[in-house]
Amino acid sequence: MVRGAGGFLGPDLSDYGAIHSADDIRNAIVSADKRPGFRKGLVKAKTEDGQQISGLVRNEDNFSVQLQALDGTFHLLDKSRLSELTYDTAPVMPGDYASKLSKSELDQLVGYLLSIGDTKQ
Repeated sequence: MVRGAGGFLGPDLSDYGAIHSADDIRNAIVSADKRPGFRKGLVKAKTEDGQQISGLVRNEDNFSVQLQALDGTFHLLDKSRLSELTYDTAPVMPGDYASKLSKSELDQLVGYLLSIGDTKQ
């Protein structure tokens, strides 16, 4: 997402280029699996009645977890009513951009993120 437009799964990248170097941005794109972060992947929940829900954790406490599914819907789940709650450690962001993007495409993406980070709107 940039300035409120785009997808909702990843972080807002509006100011990312303002606080990260070109090398940091490039490494974040091509090495998503090596970036530090807790619970970067999807969570899979199974309710007592067998319903399965997969999504990103948006809020969590000792008693409940709020998941945002890939279609954008939110699910507030009572942990005591779950038969299973599994945290996937693999990041949602694909890890093969180094092979999918050409050097020129990667340079353009890094340049774009740097340019919007310098623009205050």
